[in-house]
Amino acid sequence: MLRQDAFNFQATGAQTPSLALGEASPGFCGIILAIDTEGVHGGLPADELERRLLEMGLVEGAKVEVRHQGLIRRDPIAVRINDRATFALRRREAAAIFVVPEAG
Repeated sequence: MLRQDAFNFQATGAQTPSLALGEASPGFCGIILAIDTEGVHGGLPADELERRLLEMGLVEGAKVEVRHQGLIRRDPIAVRINDRATFALRRREAAAIFVVPEAG
């Protein structure tokens, strides 16, 4: 699902629709635009989830790649960050991370 609002991500000023990382399929590569935990329903409070995502390196401008997904309900997903570290995330947690596809 593409978000209705678009982020001014490129220096050219082009508007690019964002995608929640939780909706991405294996093989997706993109750049993190924003973290928005307010709409995420799960076991953690929004501020705690945001803190944990940031501590893992999921920050604006970071490159992310969805490497794998679980067999049952496609959950969790394995996400590679900046070609350095790989983490498992629940799709509902990854729904708080908004990305654009990587150019190229």
